[in-house]
Amino acid sequence: MPFGQVVIGPPGSGKTTYCNGIQQFLNTTGRKVSVINLDPANDFLPYNCAINLAELITLEEVMKEFELGPNGAMVYCMEFLEKNFDWFEEKLKSLGDDYLLFDFPGQVELFTHYDSVKNIIERLAKKNFRLVTVHLVDAHHCTDPAKYISVLLLSLKTMLQIELPHINVLSKIDLMESYGKLAFNLEFYTEVQDLSYLLYHLDEDPFAKRYSDLNKALCGLIEDFGLVGFQTLCIQDKKSVLNLIQAIDKANGYVFGGLTQGNESIMQAAMRADLSYNVSDVQERWLDHRDIWDAWETTHQQETSDVPKTPL
Repeated sequence: MPFGQVVIGPPGSGKTTYCNGIQQFLNTTGRKVSVINLDPANDFLPYNCAINLAELITLEEVMKEFELGPNGAMVYCMEFLEKNFDWFEEKLKSLGDDYLLFDFPGQVELFTHYDSVKNIIERLAKKNFRLVTVHLVDAHHCTDPAKYISVLLLSLKTMLQIELPHINVLSKIDLMESYGKLAFNLEFYTEVQDLSYLLYHLDEDPFAKRYSDLNKALCGLIEDFGLVGFQTLCIQDKKSVLNLIQAIDKANGYVFGGLTQGNESIMQAAMRADLSYNVSDVQERWLDHRDIWDAWETTHQQETSDVPKTPL
C-alpha cells in the first residue's frame, strides 16, 4: 500500500523545489522516497527521478508533430498518459512500497477543468495508493487582496475537482513581505477568516471597486463552502518542513498504520514530534522579527560548529 503526495500548483509556486527538498528531508529520516516527474516540459530535474514522463512523451514532440501551442500540447500529454496508464502502472510496480512524490505540471486548468489528471489519480486510488494533494501557491499573493481571492477560488475549485485529501500550502513564506505588507496578521490568510474585511481593501483599487458586487459574491461563495485553509512553508527551514510533513502524514493516513515494519520508527517519531509550531510562530519568525531570528540562527550555527567533537 504505497503512500504519496500529488504535488500541484501554478507555475513558479515551487513544486520542483518542493519535491527536491522533501525527498532530501524524508531520506534523512529513513523514509525511502521516489520522485515521479509528470511534467513533460520539465527539462531540469534537481532531484533523483525514479520515473520520468519524458520517457513516454515530451511537450516539444507534441507541439512539433501536431502544431499545437504549449497549453494544448500539455493537455494532449496528460490525455496520452491516461491512455497509456499500463505503462505508468508497470513503472510504479518497480518502486515497491516507496513513498511517492508526483511532480505534476503547473498548468492549472489540468486540475480545474480537464478530467485526465483526475482520472489518473482515481485509477491510482483504486490500485490502493494512499495519496494526498499538496497544492502549492506563492505566499506573496496574500499581499494583494485581489490575487488572494483568486488563489482561494483556484484552491477551492481544485479541491472539488481532484477529490483527494487536500492540503493547500503558502510556499516561499520567507519571501512574502519582499512583495509588500500584509493588511492583517498571517492567521487571517491561513485560516481564511471573515473575508468581508478584504472588501474594504479591494474597494481602494479603482479597478476592483467597479466590481464590488462581484467581489462580495465571490467572498460569500468561498465562505459558504468553508473548505479552504492553508499551511505555510519555507523549504529551507527544517521546522517548517516538519510541521507540513506532520499535516500531510495525517491527511493520507501514513502515521496511523499500513506502514512496513522498517518504517515503524518513522511513525513513532512523527507521533512524538512537537506539534506546537503554529501560525503565530511563523508570523514571528518570518514577518515580525525576522532579522532577530536570522542573527540568532547564525550565532547558534557558529557556536555549534566551534564545539570540539569528542573523539570516539
